[in-house]
Amino acid sequence: MLFMTLRIALRALMRNKLRAFLTMLGIIIGVGAVIAMVAIGEGAKATIRSQIASLGTNVLIILPGTSVQGGVRTGSGGVNTLVDGDAKAMMRELPAVAFASPALRRNEQIVAGNLNWLTLTQGVGSEFQQIRDWQVAEGRFIHDGDIESAAKVAVVGETVVNQLFGSDDPIDASQGTDQDDTIIIPYTTMQKRLMRITFVQSIVASAINAERLPEAQAQITALLRQRHRIGPDRDDDFYIRNLSDIAEAASSSARVMAVLLGTVASISLLVGGIGIMNIMLVSVTERTREIGIRMAVGARRKDIMLQFLVEAVVMAATGGCIGILLGIGSSEILNDWAQWPTHISTSIIAIAFFFSGAVGVFFGFYPARKAANLDPIDALRYE
Repeated sequence: MLFMTLRIALRALMRNKLRAFLTMLGIIIGVGAVIAMVAIGEGAKATIRSQIASLGTNVLIILPGTSVQGGVRTGSGGVNTLVDGDAKAMMRELPAVAFASPALRRNEQIVAGNLNWLTLTQGVGSEFQQIRDWQVAEGRFIHDGDIESAAKVAVVGETVVNQLFGSDDPIDASQGTDQDDTIIIPYTTMQKRLMRITFVQSIVASAINAERLPEAQAQITALLRQRHRIGPDRDDDFYIRNLSDIAEAASSSARVMAVLLGTVASISLLVGGIGIMNIMLVSVTERTREIGIRMAVGARRKDIMLQFLVEAVVMAATGGCIGILLGIGSSEILNDWAQWPTHISTSIIAIAFFFSGAVGVFFGFYPARKAANLDPIDALRYE
């Protein structure tokens, strides 16, 4: 019975191909928009996660605090409270801390031969490589001997290598690693040769693992308060940034964006469903005499209702399939041509298809019920 009803529904839709397609258009656009928008949101979320993961989810950044001058509080770094001894003490005394490295940074004009390039220069300790989990493409990273002697060595990012050396091999002129537009040198070299300072701008530390991150943060706070002789009634002269909190905040923002985009796109599905209901009501009116004849030869009211309900579901499901292809294609175009990161999951496709079918059932129910409730005598008389 269901197979026969499906054949009748398809035959009825094929009689008005253009009208059926225009009716499905709202569903096609709606499903395509939902898939594309959710793919954009998921792609953005995945990109944010990968970018923050490259910094290390169990990383803590300790920055100097503020000072009060004439009743006015300066910004972060307004007072130089951190020294390299603080980083050494963290590694020596704190069981939850795996590595800690002093860090300094500023932009420098780097010169090689007759070429120069403005890039970020970072002064760090030998532990910095383990904290960031960076790999050296060629040469080696900074070691303890470089720190002790304030050696004239550097780990150079690939962008800097390309700008200064072109196709030449920079090894022995400097060390190469693929970390984009940056150059890394021993922090002691930066202190003594470039900045002429004795303090450090920040300390980068990593916990033993992500689960012990809160413990590491508490231990660092207690240690620095003790080393800086901060009394119980005084505020910290430093503050600690937890990258896990930043990662969670960024992921939360991306989730909100994905939900917002999906909600906006879902409005098109609603409009498409209203279109299906409108056309099905027109179809009931046009086929009133047909409905009367079917009832006269023995069709029950539930058979009439099933016929029109199946027609609505077939239109919505067909539009959903086309919309899925449209959404996937649009996402691939955005990813390949516009370089906009997208991510399509099978669950989103399944949900979109199910939702399109549900739209057909919901908005097709009223026209189907109206057709089933027609009086056979009045329907036969209808012209």
